Amino acid sequence: MSTRTSHLPPHGQTKFITDGGLETTLIFHDGIDLPHFASFDLLKTDEGCAHITAYYERYLELAKDAQAGFILESPTWRANRDWAEKIGYGEAELAELNRKAIDLMADLRDRYHSETTPCLISGNIGPRGDGYVPSLCMTVNQARAYHAPQIVTFAKAGVDMVSVVTINYPNEAVGIALACRDVDMPCVISFTVETDGHLPSGEPLCDAIAMVDDMTAGYPAYYMINCAHPDHFRDKLEDDGAWKNRICGIRANASRQSHAELDASKHLDDGNPDELGRLYRDLADLLPNLSVLGGCCGTDHRHVNAMAEHALAHLRSA
Repeated sequence: MSTRTSHLPPHGQTKFITDGGLETTLIFHDGIDLPHFASFDLLKTDEGCAHITAYYERYLELAKDAQAGFILESPTWRANRDWAEKIGYGEAELAELNRKAIDLMADLRDRYHSETTPCLISGNIGPRGDGYVPSLCMTVNQARAYHAPQIVTFAKAGVDMVSVVTINYPNEAVGIALACRDVDMPCVISFTVETDGHLPSGEPLCDAIAMVDDMTAGYPAYYMINCAHPDHFRDKLEDDGAWKNRICGIRANASRQSHAELDASKHLDDGNPDELGRLYRDLADLLPNLSVLGGCCGTDHRHVNAMAEHALAHLRSA
């Protein structure tokens, strides 16, 4: 494990940006067909690797200009066994692509890491099932065993942390946190919420965080919210509660549409980048430990640039 993890929120002082909506950018802006929304499939060719590299370079330049840290989230959100089987990959091929993804992130880190722009590599994993709807729901132990192979691969490849995003029910989050603990790997849990601010499985965000912390002895380094517009959860953050201190990152959607509406849409809703950046500035007033700014569906470098412009200075002065 790298000494760079000393930068990790909430204990480190570094403020980070990360990327936006990788898959929606590749599909809608770059015109690339991604089977089952799986960006890791691009890693099988040199041309695909070049697309991935160019995507991250744009964000790394933003971080360099902003003198902010950068979290390199590997393009492996769908790189687990079930989704790989749908595309046609076996376990050995899948493990090799997960390793290749981390090698690509390491090359970018080595090129951009500096005292003013520290770079962390995060092995990014997603839910076993659908990102919007709780499906293939597992017990804690089932989730722990299911996600362990990808987490072990990341640990051996030398990541600084593991981030699981778009988790929509608590048991899977608990299992992933325990699988990370099994290999002494820092982990970040990012929940998605519906337009009412609750997880798709129905739990309030505060209860989901409390459950994971209780069942893992507080193992996650921090929590994030992703794949929802700030309007969907901002009012929940206005409540008092120490649980808000555990939220250190936001990766919001550009669109105010619900998950069901986004799933049915054939066109990209990229919202208003400047407005989204200003909403992040408001979120900084509600989250005392907010340290990681990035985007999810529909966002791109314009949105993340606006987040940096409107929220970074405010975070640094807090």
